Amino acid sequence: MLITLEGLDGSGKTTVWEALHDVYPDALFTREPTDSWYGDAVYRSIDDDDADPLAELFLYTADHADHLANTVRPALDEGRLVVSDRYSDSRFAYQAATIAASDADVARPLEYVRGIHSAFSRPPDATIYLDLDARTAADRAGRTNKLERDGYLSAVRKNYERLVEAEPERFVRIDATRSPEAVIDSVERALADILDE
Repeated sequence: MLITLEGLDGSGKTTVWEALHDVYPDALFTREPTDSWYGDAVYRSIDDDDADPLAELFLYTADHADHLANTVRPALDEGRLVVSDRYSDSRFAYQAATIAASDADVARPLEYVRGIHSAFSRPPDATIYLDLDARTAADRAGRTNKLERDGYLSAVRKNYERLVEAEPERFVRIDATRSPEAVIDSVERALADILDE
């Protein structure tokens, strides 16, 4: 089973992801962007305020394809639980917001990004969405790069809401405004319920 953790920067995904290691020691824990050279290219683009949005999208897509081929699919084929800190929904929400704010000639950015992935990606079995408002997310994240600004994160959050509305059965919404301990507890209970189904 493939479980993904999604949410705005500052929502606590990585903290939750790390806490789950102790609860599911036999699971494969992974993340996007990855530690591969594809992921390195993604991180370089994140730090470049002038990165072309379509070029950046394809860097993320290449990293996702490599992640699927070399990490996610092999683990799933072995029958393992895979828990990923960010996955395709991050791409959809973030890169669609980036493209929408640019002068790229893309009429429906969210649908465009999803369409690129539809031919090869493996959808998550369930997604835990850590819901947080854009201002709190930006405050927590520190506004250290172009992805951590209030207005941008507000557009990303709207995209996440569209994704949740399109597939409500896949998403479990967790209130991420609470303390880290409360959020971790809610995620652990939600994941236990998912795995019991």
